[in-house]
Amino acid sequence: MEIAVGAVAEETVLPSINDREARTRWGRCGAQALPDTTTAPIQSRMENPSMTTHVAPYPITPLAVRKTLPQIASLPLVGNLLDLNKDPLAFLRRVARTGDACGLRFGPFPHILFNHPQHAHSILLEHAQDFDKGAALHALLRVAIGDGLFSSEGAFHQRQRRLIAPPFQPRHIVQYAGLMGALSDQFQRSWPEEATPRNRRARQAIQAGRACLQRLIAERRQPLVARQDVLSLLLQARDAEGQAMTDEQVIAECLTLFVAGYETTATALTWTWYLLCQHPEAYEQMQEEVDTILQGRTPTYDDLAQLPYCLQVFKEALRLYPPAHILSRRAVRAVEIDGYPVPQGWSVLVVPYLLHRREDFFPDPEHFDPTRFSPQREQQLPRYAYLPFGAGPRICIGLHFAMMEGHLLLASLAQRSRFSLLPGQRIEPDPLHNLILRPSGPVHVLRTRR
Repeated sequence: MEIAVGAVAEETVLPSINDREARTRWGRCGAQALPDTTTAPIQSRMENPSMTTHVAPYPITPLAVRKTLPQIASLPLVGNLLDLNKDPLAFLRRVARTGDACGLRFGPFPHILFNHPQHAHSILLEHAQDFDKGAALHALLRVAIGDGLFSSEGAFHQRQRRLIAPPFQPRHIVQYAGLMGALSDQFQRSWPEEATPRNRRARQAIQAGRACLQRLIAERRQPLVARQDVLSLLLQARDAEGQAMTDEQVIAECLTLFVAGYETTATALTWTWYLLCQHPEAYEQMQEEVDTILQGRTPTYDDLAQLPYCLQVFKEALRLYPPAHILSRRAVRAVEIDGYPVPQGWSVLVVPYLLHRREDFFPDPEHFDPTRFSPQREQQLPRYAYLPFGAGPRICIGLHFAMMEGHLLLASLAQRSRFSLLPGQRIEPDPLHNLILRPSGPVHVLRTRR
């Protein structure tokens, strides 16, 4: 079962909203996002802390105090690759039990796993300019989708971020809310009353996607066509020198947004329904909330504030199964993180899957408990303890879009459909064969109309 919205809304009257209101609504998810100045140069944000939403709430080890990095046992030549390939998540949990920081090797390549919110803050924000994503990831992504926002670095990445950010500010993305609700209703009317396998791949070839995007770009360059969808806004965007993106760059960014946005949200919703099917009390509470507020009508953006439990359910599913379950960075220069030296060329790992399971921040961490994200309890979480969308200058640019989409689709589906897992399935996450944390196989459910 996968759900995605990819159509374009046009000439829509926008609900009243501002970006700060949206960040408040999304709680810790929104608070990780930077304000409108997120696309300012990194150095400027470091010099002006008021430009960021975060100041690390943890004691920082003085630079003069060096810590000894524990090392997990490894084999000659291959290092820890065999353990990683056997069961990646179990291996990472074992590494995390050695402490907040631990050294490991994948073949000849040294890595350090950092597993504390303070470390996430230091790597992803405070020292963001001291790390990149690494040559291997760049090569893999650039072949597939070009030099888009996800794979670019440095000044070029900052330029692209500035150009792309405006269409994804909350005051712009709300225009898609009505379309999301309408398409959800339309899809549910066409679904059969039977077991539905989860679609494993979006199989459209990259070249076909590029051709489609080229045609859409040509349409939007016509002077008589005035639209405010994401593609049109990207074509209208200009940098500080008044330069627009080339068609090739727009295509690369659109492919990046499609790849990053389609599968992640669909996977997050799949895990959400999987968890709800296993926890009928939470499922019934969500349906009761939806029935009381919506009373049979299609949900709108304005309804979301009255559906807090739906949002708590989605956030808790993102805690247990964050699509971007591991964040890897390579040190472009020697740096020190909380007293641990990181030599140039070494890689560091920040793993939301592990951070989200720290018992000191999330008691009984394997238990599905949406009330963790009630407003009162969520405010007690340390910053950077919850990272479903990353953090810092490379935080997911579609954060607000994804949260709105997940919230709306949960409400719409809960109102008109009832899902139950078919028996005899073994459903486990498979990080070894997927870039995101997808289930290892199809998730079969029985859907009945309500």
